[in-house]
Amino acid sequence: MSRVLLFTLMLVLAGCGGGGDRVPPRNLDDACSIVNQRPKYLRAMKRAERRWHVPVHVQMAVIHQESKFDGDARTPLRFALGVIPMGRQSSAYGYAQAIDSTWDAYKRDTRNRRAKRHDIYDATDFMGWYMNETRKRNGIALSDARNQYLAYHEGQAGFARGSYRAKPWLVRVSHRVAARSATYDAQLRRCRRR
Repeated sequence: MSRVLLFTLMLVLAGCGGGGDRVPPRNLDDACSIVNQRPKYLRAMKRAERRWHVPVHVQMAVIHQESKFDGDARTPLRFALGVIPMGRQSSAYGYAQAIDSTWDAYKRDTRNRRAKRHDIYDATDFMGWYMNETRKRNGIALSDARNQYLAYHEGQAGFARGSYRAKPWLVRVSHRVAARSATYDAQLRRCRRR
């Protein structure tokens, strides 16, 4: 009887194994591996590219930096006196690490009231919407992963003020995002030819 109970419990736990597609793919350095493991990701990004004209490789590079393709990603907890949990560092959540206020603005503007930050289709659509707003407000090309990322991180007003200039670590991160975007672009071209 205990074996049957244990087996049943294991089946239940396996069925509740988390978000499925929300679990990050292996080998995040290889765009072909990512899209082979999660074809849904590529479909979502291509849909966002068609709607918003943000290249797939730019979306991938920003998602990699923001959440490492973890649909349940959250910012770390803050602690008082090193042990007392005081809440999260921000409300950022999901693939795109969108904060509550910006996510709410996206849902209002796009009339996508049921959008979920842990849904790859909604997250990539959000990124396309946000980067288009950045293009309109800040004049940043949709293919410019470095500056789109800086505006994504700092907000469009912060980018316009140049707030990132006081954050050398963020400028370094933005260069890594641009390099990853270029790498993903080259890899995606190769895997399409296979």
